[in-house]
Amino acid sequence: MSTTQSERLRDLLEPLVTSQGLDLEEIAVDSVGRKRVLRVVVDSDTGADLDQIADVSRALSAKLDETDAMGEGEYTLEVGTPGAERLLTEHRHYVRATGRLVKFQLSEGGELVARITGVDDEGLDLEVPGVKGRKATARRLAFGEIEKARVQVEFSRKDKHEEEAEEA
Repeated sequence: MSTTQSERLRDLLEPLVTSQGLDLEEIAVDSVGRKRVLRVVVDSDTGADLDQIADVSRALSAKLDETDAMGEGEYTLEVGTPGAERLLTEHRHYVRATGRLVKFQLSEGGELVARITGVDDEGLDLEVPGVKGRKATARRLAFGEIEKARVQVEFSRKDKHEEEAEEA
């Protein structure tokens, strides 16, 4: 997809997405066999439910049908939310990942896996899990120290209500 088409699609679709109370995170056009697939990824601070996804999908489909932004030929529109192991690239992504475990690739080399406990304009407050029975430690990480960050899937994490019940 050319930069021009990508910019044109973003300019066309972003106002519709934001009018639904969502952020336009990503647009991609992929060829699948003879067909093209337009993938639109949306999100918000509170997440997006199926009704919101359906509403924005209908609005985008109608807008695309009345323009030539996708050119001639068939295409499929797919609207969804970021995956469970989303890449964090914007300040709002870090805010939304507060409380989540994240794997960081550091600018100076090396990796760090830690839970985000706070976010401000300069960087992140983290809780680094303890190893071999040691307690977790706090750490501050500036945005400039982060090369790449990706949310990690946790299968056995206790939620706050379970932790509070155990402490009582």
